[in-house]
Amino acid sequence: MRYIIAQKSRHTTKLNEKFLTMHVIRGLHNLTPAHRRGVLTIGNFDGLHLGHQAMLALMAETAREKATHSCLMNFHPLPHEYFAARSAQTGRLRPRLLNQQEKIRTLLTLPVSIIPDNLLILSFNAALAAMTAEDFIQQILIDKLAICALVIGDDFRFGCDRKGDCTLLQQQGQHYGFEVKVLDSHYIDNRRVSSTLIRQALQNNQLEQAAKMLGRRYSIGGHVSHGDKRGRTIGFPTANIHLRRPQTPLHGVYSVTMHTEKYGDIKGIANLGSRPTVNGTRDQLEVHLFNFNQNLYGLYACVTFMHKIRDEKTFGSFDELKQQILLDCEHARELFNIN
Repeated sequence: MRYIIAQKSRHTTKLNEKFLTMHVIRGLHNLTPAHRRGVLTIGNFDGLHLGHQAMLALMAETAREKATHSCLMNFHPLPHEYFAARSAQTGRLRPRLLNQQEKIRTLLTLPVSIIPDNLLILSFNAALAAMTAEDFIQQILIDKLAICALVIGDDFRFGCDRKGDCTLLQQQGQHYGFEVKVLDSHYIDNRRVSSTLIRQALQNNQLEQAAKMLGRRYSIGGHVSHGDKRGRTIGFPTANIHLRRPQTPLHGVYSVTMHTEKYGDIKGIANLGSRPTVNGTRDQLEVHLFNFNQNLYGLYACVTFMHKIRDEKTFGSFDELKQQILLDCEHARELFNIN
């Protein structure tokens, strides 16, 4: 996967000798005439679960029918994060499933046929939060994007106080001349797939249930950075990954598989938490890899969570911590069937 970083960035992956490109547009000011008259869908798309993928598939199908391009409109920060920060209630934030970088990378791993041509990221700020549903349609959907079709979920809400809904969009679509397609909610085992339900499954250690809704096992990605290197002193060096999100739905010790483009998949064990034994103050992901002794600093790594081993806890000494890590590694090796 190759990345070209720019204000209007282009993310490209090579599949079957064909290059597929997704343009990342950061802000309305970076739109060009080429971005008009496309098919649009809007939302947080946190997790990019099977319901989101069904939405992307319908958008792609509609774009092919109309011989135009497709666009996913996304927000940063997520609206609920913006309002929580404004009300000083960040402690009550819903944990993110994907940060912005993970979302872009995950989009590029989806089936080629449903990857959007454009990802438009809008800054969710005071002006956008105060914009009425009618103004959002006029100023953004019509004036800026001139959309020919809109694909939304049956529970879609937008605009100030979330007063805009499917009915309003269908009425405005008839007035302005854009088609509105409403997709029914996606169900698995008679339960509506949602980011909220996936968060709950992860928080309740139901990793298999979360994977069923995501269409893949849950993972966290980021660049490997230098830590305090305490793990080396007790014989367990770790790859440290900053989470770059306010909160995470997982906490504790897990068996994991870490993937990097350079080294492929490597099995190991991970601690995700604040590291209370060393008086940690923020959540961090630390991964100890089995049978591996290469330099990972600066590489982008994707850590996939396979099994929950235990909750994070405080130990009275480094020796107690070391003994517990030995037991955790033995447990993880048994789960992976590694001698």
